[in-house]
Amino acid sequence: MSIPTPSSSSSPFAPVRLGQSELQVAPICLGTMTFGEQVSQDQAHAILDRAVERGIDFLDTAEMYAVPARKETYGATETILGHWFSRRPGVRQKLVLATKVAGPSRGMPWVRESGGMTAADIEASCNASLKRLRTDVIDLYQIHWPERHVPVFGNIYYDPAKERSQTPILEQLEALGKLVKAGKVRAIGLSNETPYGVHEFVRLAEQHGLPRVATVQNVYSLISRGHENGLDETMHRLGVSLLAYSPLAFGLLTGKYDQSGIEGPDAPKGARISSYESVRKQRWGRPDSLRAAKRYNQLARDNGLTPTQLALAFCYTKWQVASTIIGVTSVAQLEEDLDVYGTTLSPEVLAEIDRIRWEIRDPAA
Repeated sequence: MSIPTPSSSSSPFAPVRLGQSELQVAPICLGTMTFGEQVSQDQAHAILDRAVERGIDFLDTAEMYAVPARKETYGATETILGHWFSRRPGVRQKLVLATKVAGPSRGMPWVRESGGMTAADIEASCNASLKRLRTDVIDLYQIHWPERHVPVFGNIYYDPAKERSQTPILEQLEALGKLVKAGKVRAIGLSNETPYGVHEFVRLAEQHGLPRVATVQNVYSLISRGHENGLDETMHRLGVSLLAYSPLAFGLLTGKYDQSGIEGPDAPKGARISSYESVRKQRWGRPDSLRAAKRYNQLARDNGLTPTQLALAFCYTKWQVASTIIGVTSVAQLEEDLDVYGTTLSPEVLAEIDRIRWEIRDPAA
């Protein structure tokens, strides 16, 4: 099958540079964590084909995917991508491929038996990802969540009493540097990171001549704007790019839960929050998150937009965001999300967004 490949002449997207690296990507990235759970391999390949046709040249995955994480689907997403690359000769070389090494276990012993993330763990995970992805190099290799104990995935308080760090940041950087030197990785990034973590990774890299982090992949959406509470200044001044994930807040900002709620007989069938109890227990299942989403969704309708258009246009046009990661379960959803690109929000709508945030803050932080 012949797949059109993105180029400066055919792609509708102006490329953005990731940090101080040599990587340049579209301002929209296709996230793949549903592949292997909600999305079959054939469906995933159809989504990937269409994404490339539409000019997307940036894919993001992780060793722990599919999501919700289960032993049976660990590594499934990377495997599906690897099969796609093998069936589309030449397409891999046209794309920027990002994946992630999982942090400490967080109750997933199938990822690794130890509770930490040693240099040996990083190397072993990278080698396994390369094999599943059927590629010789990972363009952007990210630490999925900090090895340190930090408030992530909806937790908002740092508790030093819970610190169980086993691998210093310098040792992690040295392990990543070894992978870069070996030609297995082109650039490195972080995910679910804090201002301290970004500063320390950059400081140590510059002090020891090690690879400098190019990106941080953190949650960012209308109902989760904690990035703007100081991390945005950190990353701007240090020259590190934000990859914004969950811009639609796991579907809350599409409006599909506005009438039905997230669980019960009327909740959307097959949707992530309504389908998986583990997801409802996270920040997306909080009553305040749904209440906040409904406020923004109504704001969209009041201004002639769909909730999806408002939420994605917000991320697509923010100066803080280098590339927005969209996750879809169908080609139709992909088309809808990509069609939003180019939509601008009026100063009045942006002011109302900020007014609502001042009132309800960040319930899905």
